[in-house]
Formats: sequence, C-alpha cells, structure tokens
Amino acid sequence: MTWASWTTRGVYSGHGGVLTEEVGPLSGDLTVHTTWAEGTAQITVQYTDAADWFTMSGSPVPCQSEEASRTLHEAVVEAVRQGSAATVPALPPDREAGEAAAE
Repeated sequence: MTWASWTTRGVYSGHGGVLTEEVGPLSGDLTVHTTWAEGTAQITVQYTDAADWFTMSGSPVPCQSEEASRTLHEAVVEAVRQGSAATVPALPPDREAGEAAAE
C-alpha cells in the first residue's frame, strides 16, 4: 500500500477558524495533518501540542496521487490561515489527477 502524510504546525487561523466534524470551529494556533492512502486524503486539525485530533469538515476527499495530496495539504493550510469557518478546499481538476499546473 502506498501512503504519505504531511504535518504543518503553528498555523494561526484567520477570523472564524476552521470547521471540524466533531466540535465545530477551532481557532488560534493549530496543527494541520494530511494523510493520503489508496486515492483518499484525510485531513485533521488540532490545537498545537494538544492530544486530540479533529476531522476537518469536507474530509476525507478523493485524491488520486501523492503529488495531488501534497498540493491539497498546502491548500488546506492556506484555507485555515484565511479562516471564515474553513473547510477542505476543492483542488482544480488538473491537480486532482496529479498533473502539474500550467505556469
């Protein structure tokens, strides 16, 4: 089985924070974690250095490649920084397939 994961600590959420399935919005100093396996990306968040992880609303999502999952992780981190009850953003179709975006 092929899998990959990324974690970004110290992501300060914008006003309104990030929306989670279990507890609603979280805001402040957060850690974002993305795990990709078998064509699916799972995104979780926690208060940095806390024990509990929460599923970001909109997760899991189909994600066809490791490269696309890395791009998705970066998009999620940016969405958390923007706040406004952020949910998992959609990737453009070329990124879903794992292709490089046109520059």
